[in-house]
Amino acid sequence: MTDEQWMALAVKEAEKAEKLGEVPIGAVIVYKDKVIASAYNLRETNQQASAHAEMMAIEEACRYIGSWRLEDCILYVTLEPCPMCAGAIVQSRIPKVVYGAADPKAGCAGTLMNLLEEERFNHRAEVIAGVKNNECAMLLTNFFKKLRLEKKKR
Repeated sequence: MTDEQWMALAVKEAEKAEKLGEVPIGAVIVYKDKVIASAYNLRETNQQASAHAEMMAIEEACRYIGSWRLEDCILYVTLEPCPMCAGAIVQSRIPKVVYGAADPKAGCAGTLMNLLEEERFNHRAEVIAGVKNNECAMLLTNFFKKLRLEKKKR
């Protein structure tokens, strides 16, 4: 499958989050051409700051592999990872990250900084940005637009 096809699966995860009223961010982790983990944001549902799509997917992938090292995996995520998620990606040794929309407020895969390719760390991840960018960005734009309208009505 192509990066676009894998990202389409992450978009489906993001749509699940949106149905719950969560910020629509989804992630999948691929190992040997197979999805071994899929997740979406659950911060509001779980009332847990670390319940980002990437964090949940990394946790699931570690269980599947039986190790904290995800050295042969690829992470697909609809929004550029934040500092927390970028740190978890580095720590779990994921070698490649593909994301959809850039995050101008918290993006740590090239927008505000690039923790994933930081040479001072003992591990780095290749970053591919902008896969299905418009679709990923529109999910977020429409979600926050709807949220502002609902807030205005109240």
